[in-house]
Amino acid sequence: MKVLLVDDSSTMRRIQTNQLNALGITDIVEAENGQDGLDKLAASMPVDFVLLDWNMPVKNGLEFLTEARANAAFAGVKIIMCTSESEKARVLEALKAGANNYIVKPFAAEAIKEKLGL
Repeated sequence: MKVLLVDDSSTMRRIQTNQLNALGITDIVEAENGQDGLDKLAASMPVDFVLLDWNMPVKNGLEFLTEARANAAFAGVKIIMCTSESEKARVLEALKAGANNYIVKPFAAEAIKEKLGL
């Protein structure tokens, strides 16, 4: 299983990498903003899951999500928003834009395990 982490916080990417490693997932690609994420998604296919932050510079998570869902090459990629945005309206906005699931930060490895269906 290959996972793309898209988050502008290197600390958060490190935490998520450690959580994924604890679940036995070691094929991980990291990106520091939405544009970098789209570039790395295209270069790293096939990718099974994207763990996507919402608030990032250059291109935010919702912009990443919208562009990824508009590209048929990424149709099979599951995208999980991992963000501190917990308002119901924001969650619904992400789900309507094509997110497969939503995790509110901070979260434990068990939350990732559940959302990935492991």
